[in-house]
Amino acid sequence: MIVPYRQATRRMILERAGYRVTVILNAHEALNLLSRQGCGTQFSLVITDHIMPALTGAEFVSSLRKICQQLPVIVLSGLAEAESEYEDLDVEFHLKPFAPEELLATVARLIDEPMERSA
Repeated sequence: MIVPYRQATRRMILERAGYRVTVILNAHEALNLLSRQGCGTQFSLVITDHIMPALTGAEFVSSLRKICQQLPVIVLSGLAEAESEYEDLDVEFHLKPFAPEELLATVARLIDEPMERSA
């Protein structure tokens, strides 16, 4: 699982639930890592914020989809209107605050019961 940007609380929640989490503080670095490591081999999910430095979440996911078409992505935002930016990017969009139990249920569903993903 790769978690770009500052999500220390989410990292702690996920690690306590037994997930292995990699935190990347830069969207470009996350894209480079996924490009080098390959999708689905080391990482099973990406969690990102909508607002980040350098790239927006939508720009990040759009670039990610060129590398990893099938990798599940959760986008978190405090802006409901941002959801429309992800319309064709095959993501799970959730508004903050995102309760820990909801986070864990969503992660388990995406990892343990993968949705049919478009190629």
